[in-house]
Amino acid sequence: MSCSKKKAPIPLQLPTRVEEPAPAKVNLTLHVTGRRADGYHQLDSLVVFADVGERLRAGATQGTSTLSVAGPLAEGVPGDGRNLILRSAELFDPRPAIAFDLWKTIPSAAGIGGGSSDAAAALRVVTALTGAPLPPLPEIAALGADIPVCLGQQPQRMRGIGEDLAPVPDLPCCALLLVNPGVAVPTGAVFDAMALRDNAPMVSRLPDWADLDAFTGWLSEQRNDMEPSARSLAPVTAEVIAALDAAPGCRLARMSGSGATCFGLFATLAEAEAAAGPLRRRAGWWVAAAPVARANDPQVTRATT
Repeated sequence: MSCSKKKAPIPLQLPTRVEEPAPAKVNLTLHVTGRRADGYHQLDSLVVFADVGERLRAGATQGTSTLSVAGPLAEGVPGDGRNLILRSAELFDPRPAIAFDLWKTIPSAAGIGGGSSDAAAALRVVTALTGAPLPPLPEIAALGADIPVCLGQQPQRMRGIGEDLAPVPDLPCCALLLVNPGVAVPTGAVFDAMALRDNAPMVSRLPDWADLDAFTGWLSEQRNDMEPSARSLAPVTAEVIAALDAAPGCRLARMSGSGATCFGLFATLAEAEAAAGPLRRRAGWWVAAAPVARANDPQVTRATT
């Protein structure tokens, strides 16, 4: 019996630098269905991603991981261990040494997952640069309830405390107009101000939406249970929703997440862009129009040398 010579393993070809998108996360619905004994709230939410957001570039470095933050909304964003990007990298064992560069374009504490989407991008970056598998989902969810859903960057139903994710029926083509009035609304304060935390979930099986009319009709029957308390803390939120609702072509206006960012749903990007014009003239308001990413839409990940 002859034995063939064992071949040497092919070295893993890894990029030296990676760039990942960190798109805005939008809660089209957000039902708060209970509160666990450990204080975490139970949610039932239809989450989508807008084709607008931040960019995270990274490459290997020596020593410990670092983070630099630049961009139009970089002021006040921590570049130390308080940032979820660096905390996400610390979930890997062994800890990698990565130099992260974030281009910050989404308001902080805005209800559209800026920090969570950045953290998810950091997790994808580390796996691309090192070949290491993602950390266990419970550890990721413990770092931030929105991070697991942000990993996929596609429409999903998010339940539990953010760890229970499921695909949703195909969404019709549509666009979002996102508006933040320049007011930070801390999520914890919004939860504390809620009168009811034990609300009805969405139906167990989401419908198959034949078209945009069916989709927006169904959405109009759903809720964001955090919206009333967010309005009490930041009354300007009601002004934003009213402005969106009055825009020509707006099918639905609602708050996303814990606020204060609100969205208007439109049939086309052209309609959303047209509605954005007058709102961009409001002092201090951040305004962005973008298509909704649909299931299996390609996400851009670029590796450079």
